[in-house]
Amino acid sequence: MLYIGSDHAGYRLKERIVHALAKDGITIIDLGPHKLVNDDDYPDYCIPVAQAVSRNKGSKGIVIGGSGIGEAIAANKVNGIRAAVVYDTFTATKSREHNDANVIALRARGVSASTSLRLLRRWLATSFSGGTRHKRRIAKIARYERA
Repeated sequence: MLYIGSDHAGYRLKERIVHALAKDGITIIDLGPHKLVNDDDYPDYCIPVAQAVSRNKGSKGIVIGGSGIGEAIAANKVNGIRAAVVYDTFTATKSREHNDANVIALRARGVSASTSLRLLRRWLATSFSGGTRHKRRIAKIARYERA
């Protein structure tokens, strides 16, 4: 399952991503906003995306804002979430291969929608490497979350 949410700054990109992924045959659950609200707050949408991913093992999430930074911070407050701000193909790939990121944070400002879609598709197509050192590091983070 794939969940998506944004704030006002990411609304148009979110709508474009939902449409593009639907054309790719990918089912996506849009957690809002469902209309542009210029003074909304990203935690209202990013935290529910993270909660849905946390509840549904094996699912992934997309959070979008002006920079992606606040969105990732909000998502990372949810237990079990590893949200990564992705800004090029290297970070898209490594966030999945090394960190098993289950939420991608995209920025809507200063980057084209086509670039964001390319990065998202790379992220979705990349699997966790399963490397021993990466599993060990993720386990350390998970232990800290439970403490």
